[in-house]
Amino acid sequence: MIAYKEYNRARAVEYARRWALSRNPLFTDFAGRGGDCTNFVSQCIYAGSCQMNFTPDFGWYYINPNDRAPAWSSVEFLYDFLTGRQEFIQANGGIGPYGIEVDSRGAIEGDVVQLADETGDFYHTLIITGFAGGQTLVSAHTNDALDKPLATYNFTSLRYIHIEGVRFETDEDTCFTELIDGISLGLPDSIE
Repeated sequence: MIAYKEYNRARAVEYARRWALSRNPLFTDFAGRGGDCTNFVSQCIYAGSCQMNFTPDFGWYYINPNDRAPAWSSVEFLYDFLTGRQEFIQANGGIGPYGIEVDSRGAIEGDVVQLADETGDFYHTLIITGFAGGQTLVSAHTNDALDKPLATYNFTSLRYIHIEGVRFETDEDTCFTELIDGISLGLPDSIE
């Protein structure tokens, strides 16, 4: 059964601020291999969701540099995964963080910004880490940035992805069986 939880924006932003100007050793730096921007933003989203989707090809996960979903480190695939293009949802069951494209008024801290060039190709992914003086502040990798004004970037167009929440699987039957048998409350291991 699919259950829903809130996306923890504070944790996503805290992670972004901690690692914007350095690299978490748990992840590969793709700066020399096409860019590290989407990899970094995926790490931030993961910090705020603590839920990956391990579906090959259409999921969103990172195990190591050779075992990761395209959506983890590709601008377009991340957009497709988060906004739930139909083929992605059908293929991956909808598990993981999800969002919708919004305009600037609908974007808040912990949301994603993607920049496009004059041909309309989206090439860069950033995470919103604050607002100051009417400016949207973002953090990013490849060209590392911490709370940099979005307006200082050179782009032709952009899109915002508002993370609405996180879907995860729960085994309702196991919960009920363990509860009725007096074995467990069915809480996550970290709580019990």
